[in-house]
Amino acid sequence: MGIIIALLIGLLIGVLAQFLMGGSLGWILSIVLGLLGGLVGGFLFQILGINIGGLIGQIISGLIGACLLIFVFRLIRK
Repeated sequence: MGIIIALLIGLLIGVLAQFLMGGSLGWILSIVLGLLGGLVGGFLFQILGINIGGLIGQIISGLIGACLLIFVFRLIRK
């Protein structure tokens, strides 16, 4: 059940990041970027000493991480 919830949250984060950054990357890439964005965002927040707890905090840090990943992905893709 935890994996399903993580995938759904990853999908939500990926879709929100695509909406903010513009463009369409597809559902699979949205899930992957959302999940990886959660890892990147959590890692960056930990390095910066920012502690945001709870589901909303995870979504915010994941969204920031996913937006960064989309930005880097687009730079590499050009």
